[in-house]
Amino acid sequence: MEWVQHLMSNKIFWASACGWLTAQVLKTIIYAISNKGKINWSRLVGDGGMPSGHSATVSALAVECAMTQGLASPAFAIAFFLAIIVMHDAMGVRLETGKQSKALNDLMSIVYNKDLSSNERLKEFVGHTPIQVAAGSLLGIAIALLFYFI
Repeated sequence: MEWVQHLMSNKIFWASACGWLTAQVLKTIIYAISNKGKINWSRLVGDGGMPSGHSATVSALAVECAMTQGLASPAFAIAFFLAIIVMHDAMGVRLETGKQSKALNDLMSIVYNKDLSSNERLKEFVGHTPIQVAAGSLLGIAIALLFYFI
């Protein structure tokens, strides 16, 4: 049971988890506000949208590693480059995949002259705009600093 105590006291783990959870809750709220109060519970665990949960998670991870382990630590180096890769991927390949999915869904609706069912539609919320990534990153940084100073 010592591992439970170690996990419970791991600020890096909890800052990262809190970064993800906060971003997902905010994403759900923002989606509801921008869609006339319609709540989509899948936004709590879904990809895409504002703010980026991926960016919040990896930014909190990198900053908490920097604060607790130091800038010269291997943990910070790994977390930093992981954050860069994840955020770049979210704005690049995954954003383009979402655009292509939307175009294919629209095309399939025209070809088959019907609205596609949820099982037939490709997932469109997979990537992030640079603003969504930046917002997620700032959120993650703020949460990591909060965890460090508390």
